[in-house]
Amino acid sequence: MKFCIVGAGAIGGYLGAKLALAGQEVTLIARGAHLRAMQEKGLRLRSPDHHEDWIQDIRATQHLEEAGPHDVVILALKAQSVPSIAAQLPMLYHDETMVVTAQNGIPWWYFRKLETPYAGYRIQSVDPDGSVEAHIPVDRVIGCVVYPAAAVVAPGVVQHLEGDRFTLGELDGSKSDRLQTLAQALRNAGLKAPIRQQIRNELWVKLWGNLAFNPISALTRATLDQICQDPLTRELARQMMTEAQAIGETLGVEFGIPLEQRIEGAAKVGAHKTSMLQDIEAGRPTEVDAIVGAVAELGRLTATPTPHIDAVYASVKLLEKTLLSRS
Repeated sequence: MKFCIVGAGAIGGYLGAKLALAGQEVTLIARGAHLRAMQEKGLRLRSPDHHEDWIQDIRATQHLEEAGPHDVVILALKAQSVPSIAAQLPMLYHDETMVVTAQNGIPWWYFRKLETPYAGYRIQSVDPDGSVEAHIPVDRVIGCVVYPAAAVVAPGVVQHLEGDRFTLGELDGSKSDRLQTLAQALRNAGLKAPIRQQIRNELWVKLWGNLAFNPISALTRATLDQICQDPLTRELARQMMTEAQAIGETLGVEFGIPLEQRIEGAAKVGAHKTSMLQDIEAGRPTEVDAIVGAVAELGRLTATPTPHIDAVYASVKLLEKTLLSRS
């Protein structure tokens, strides 16, 4: 299969490297020094046990028109970057191209192919003007919940930190032939790729913690273990997660694990800086709209009160605005 990884940074680079090592034809879309390093020297993937693989001849470009059509397009960009590139994505399609959405937070397609009173609703927090849906036909989409952690430690060098699971699902819950083919390709690359008929349930379980711990860490500069150990921030996280659970259950979501178990799972990760805190420290835009703002939006849509989520969302948005204005 031909794979195009749009946004070949940490997670995209990890995924692209694993697929290339398994013999798949891979094109990486990236930019800046990271792109130049991959073009000149290839891509290096370091594993947690310090083993390093070097893919010297991997194809990498900044320009989607140079890439051409692929069988699978994996969007590994952060959610806030997708609208700006959406209009170029059709350059990567042929008639059967799948588009795998690998963003954190609530995806733009959430209410599509779902029996719900909100079937026609567009989530403005992630697709403000409708340009994403206009250029990614919903029939192409495969949902994906991403679990690995990775980092670009130097241009052209990706450090895999932990995790190897990419959960997949069709939006209508079917176990289609194309979905099974895609999952097998990931498994052949040494990755876990379970198929879920209720992909939205798994999406919410990951989001459940992210919507609390990510913004709290961005505001406090604290790691996951610190947030969970401090009584005040742990209670704030619990209140945000309680509000989110009420929204999800109103939408028919089954969470599967108790709230306190989800918090304990985060605590066990230890002294980990969330991606949102890393973005704040680097002066980059964050995923706060997809992870927190979209949940607040769904609260308004379902008439579910979200006072704690709203307050934290407003605080992170102002922090982000202030920091970006200084850069």
